[in-house]
Amino acid sequence: MREEIMARLTAYRAHDAPTHGGRVLSYVYDSGRPELDEIAAAAARELQAVNGLDPTTFPSVALLEGDLIRFGREMLHGPEVTGSVTSGGTESCLLAVLAARERWRGRDGQGRPRIVLPTSAHAAFHKAAHLFGLDLTLVPVDVGSGRPDSAEIVAAIEADLSTVALVVVSAPSYPHGVLDPVGEVAAAAQERGIPCHVDACIGGLVLPWWEAAGGDAVPAWDFSVAGVSSISADLHKFGFAPKGSSLLLFAEPELDRARYFALTDWPGYPVVNATLLGSRSATSLAAAWAVAQDLGVEGYVELTAQTVRATRSVLETVAQIEGLRVIGEPVGPLVAVASDEAVAPVSRVDPHAWASAVGRRGFVLQGQPGHPQRDAPAVPRSTHLTLTPVTESMLDDLLPALVEAADEVRGPGAEPATGRGEESPIPDPEALAEAARAGGDLDLAAVLALIEALPREHSARLLSTFLAAFTAPR
Repeated sequence: MREEIMARLTAYRAHDAPTHGGRVLSYVYDSGRPELDEIAAAAARELQAVNGLDPTTFPSVALLEGDLIRFGREMLHGPEVTGSVTSGGTESCLLAVLAARERWRGRDGQGRPRIVLPTSAHAAFHKAAHLFGLDLTLVPVDVGSGRPDSAEIVAAIEADLSTVALVVVSAPSYPHGVLDPVGEVAAAAQERGIPCHVDACIGGLVLPWWEAAGGDAVPAWDFSVAGVSSISADLHKFGFAPKGSSLLLFAEPELDRARYFALTDWPGYPVVNATLLGSRSATSLAAAWAVAQDLGVEGYVELTAQTVRATRSVLETVAQIEGLRVIGEPVGPLVAVASDEAVAPVSRVDPHAWASAVGRRGFVLQGQPGHPQRDAPAVPRSTHLTLTPVTESMLDDLLPALVEAADEVRGPGAEPATGRGEESPIPDPEALAEAARAGGDLDLAAVLALIEALPREHSARLLSTFLAAFTAPR
């Protein structure tokens, strides 16, 4: 019976994109070191039955978290910071927003609280605003550099200072891999008594070693910058731990305490939750701890050096492809590629058609739809690549694939179509889901084009309906 169960699980896994080997350039972070998977699995098994709800009953939870927080203190130059290990970047961002909202309320904030952030900030902050009742003030990014103007962020703060609960910047931003103006924004926030959160979910465990690993110098962005009040840094990204684990660290004790939920006014046991979850598995915590202990700073620098070399090779290759351009100046291992509008239309390469053509050559890139910005030029559609240590071993296959795919789709007429004319009906998301479940290919480029063509609220509902249908029991 057990053999049948595992065989069925293996059959299910056969439907997945490969999580090792460097063929998927998003979502997965492959160190290329199988021994890390082994120590992570062993550590997770050791704590499989532990409930992270109560570290007084299971002190191992507090000890493991303490070790990882000390690691974060040293890595991010915050000798006095405190925090928690969460289930991932989204939970870390949610808690950062929750803490800021509670602090704002405690200081008699007026009206409805709001977050000031660039349009390139992660979707997790939109989710936090939706869940916790905050408004968003979005500051546009420059379409050439992918970065917001710090003066525009300050102006957005000043527009209604009493309502600002939090300012967010990214290190780097996920869509474009560029570093926001952390120093200028954090200083302005501190001057006005407002918390500044640095979302380093993807960069937090690679930027600290980037320069030492042979990469370009990275401007200061961590707790060494005056005014940075909290940082999220995912252990399950370039920390190379299994999903899901993230560090959330606070420079200010007041903010740190504000994320807690405590209740004694009920008949049951006293409830104190440091994170959004009550009962929670300690397996990811143990696995992240074991990986960090095994690698240490030296191991992270070695893996980052591989990532630096891979990133440099990809950037050099894309720079030589006529019709494509890299958005801005990436700081770290994330690259966003857009069509080069400076060349003639006959020479341009649509990034989504390019991603599809690269996919036919065995590599999965991540398409990003164009994004309209209020009172500013729209952010162009692009294709995102996350480079990891194992990418270096795949360059002999990847780099020619990037070049050949561009040659295949260069010129007018290669842009993905929505499949809709002026009067064409919107595709039925449930029918699309059924076709995808039956093994049909889902044309992601066409889906992205549809998102661009429809009002964003409409396309979001369509995608929700599609995913609900796709994941429903069969």
